[in-house]
Amino acid sequence: MSRIWFQPYNIEEINVFFNKYLSGLLEISATEIDDNSITATMPVTDKVKQPHGILHGGASVVLAESLGSIASNLVVDPDKYRGVGLEVNANHIRPVSSGIITAKCSPIHIGRSTHIWEIKMYDRFNKLNCISRLTVAIVPK
Repeated sequence: MSRIWFQPYNIEEINVFFNKYLSGLLEISATEIDDNSITATMPVTDKVKQPHGILHGGASVVLAESLGSIASNLVVDPDKYRGVGLEVNANHIRPVSSGIITAKCSPIHIGRSTHIWEIKMYDRFNKLNCISRLTVAIVPK
């Protein structure tokens, strides 16, 4: 697959965006962008845990939607379009109680009016702990 991004982007630009919004509160940080995927991390701290001491599923969904939404917005012409979340789901496979979650976002479908992204999340031992799918609507500005 060739490069999917509208123009070249770098990690610093993506992290400026992440730091402004909910993703910044959860310390989500982009770590890599290649021709067709973006990778980000999120620390598993007390603020993202449920009362039982494990990662809250909602925090995983925030990570997935943050990563997939920015991916869609990097694919389209930012002067003409914007991507907004339409549907998100997540399957929580194994609990995580500490460390860092690494999420990789890759396209399943990039169309004119919708994008579908697969976001796989791994724990510090590189074991899959969550898989999410995000559908993004592409709307005119």
